[in-house]
Amino acid sequence: MTASSKWCWALLATAILLPPSLGQTTSSDAQTSPPPVALTTTSSNSTEDTPAPAPADPQPLPMPSMSGPLQTAIPHTFEAGPFGKLAVTGIVSGMGLIQGNHIPGDNQTHWELSNGQIFLQKTTGWWQFYLQAGAYNLPALGAPFLSTVDTVKGLYGPFSQGYLKLVKGNSSVLIGALPTLVGAEYTFTFENMNIERGLLWNQENAVNRGIQVNHSMGHLSASLSWNDGFYSNRYNWLIGSLTYALNSSNTVAFVGGGNLGQTAYTSLATPIQNNSQIYNAIYTYSHEAWMVQPYFQFTNVPSNSKIGIPQGASTRAGALLLTYNFKHGIALAVRPEYISTTGSASNGAVNLLYGPGSGAFAFTVTPTYRKQGFFMRGDFSLVHATSSTPGFAFGPAGLDVNQPRGFVEAGFIF
Repeated sequence: MTASSKWCWALLATAILLPPSLGQTTSSDAQTSPPPVALTTTSSNSTEDTPAPAPADPQPLPMPSMSGPLQTAIPHTFEAGPFGKLAVTGIVSGMGLIQGNHIPGDNQTHWELSNGQIFLQKTTGWWQFYLQAGAYNLPALGAPFLSTVDTVKGLYGPFSQGYLKLVKGNSSVLIGALPTLVGAEYTFTFENMNIERGLLWNQENAVNRGIQVNHSMGHLSASLSWNDGFYSNRYNWLIGSLTYALNSSNTVAFVGGGNLGQTAYTSLATPIQNNSQIYNAIYTYSHEAWMVQPYFQFTNVPSNSKIGIPQGASTRAGALLLTYNFKHGIALAVRPEYISTTGSASNGAVNLLYGPGSGAFAFTVTPTYRKQGFFMRGDFSLVHATSSTPGFAFGPAGLDVNQPRGFVEAGFIF
């Protein structure tokens, strides 16, 4: 580990030890209890019985986390004996894709089930849990499209996320398969303002197995996680996050993490980026119809000849996530992005994009219509590769630098 890396880790550890807080909770540690109900009072000499408190209206649950414009459904609750009251929600959706300059082995069009998932959770008491089960697809900009069957089989299996949560006051501990603390986009299509994940997301982990500690105080909240990074089953990653709520509409967050060891193992879920360090700075403005979220990201895969990385490389990237919610269930989301990588083919640098030293611009626009549990939306995107290595870009020969795509997704959240 370089001196600069040691300094970054020391700074992260110091920040995590600060007394943290509430303001904006992490995606996997949101407050789940409904607000208390005010009691109805009567005069002390009234001869009528005091009316019972009105029952609280069912509240949407914080998991799975969603950035909008889609929203989780009102949960279906039931008593489960010793487990107490459990809540169930779910989603069924399908999608279609048409793309230009598809790479060899891919097709110009696809029709797939995008989600067929059930979410079961216990959100009260000192011990709680969350379980997410079913089929899913994770399309991403500028990357080959996988069938839903291959996605589930090659990535996180039919039980993609699930954890036990122990709660005491403003602190909690999560153990299991957790959503990552890294980045500004969630993993699954329905959780985000766009159907496809973006260029920055392609450098991040999504689900990691391990343990996460959360604590909140005042306007500050913090999380620290020891996990297996990019689903490697090698527990050598440390990730921490700090979030400060300036007010009800504005928050800033800083995230840092990385592999403290070395991991030669790779798979579809565990790319070479499993040996990286990742840092984010995220600002969020959310007020009335607007959600504006610019964020910046730096990643570094260090040189390590022992695991087949003779020359490392890094990425520098930025994105703007923007959503405006119109009336009558209509919304429009826009996402411009840019990413660049270091190194070159001549010095043997590891390839993190479209060849060593390459970069890319991307632009995605997503109109959405929703009514009660039904939704329909479309993605229109264009990725433009820069300084790409011949054979590593788009098209049958990997020589095309542009890839346009059109997506449509529709379904029910229940």
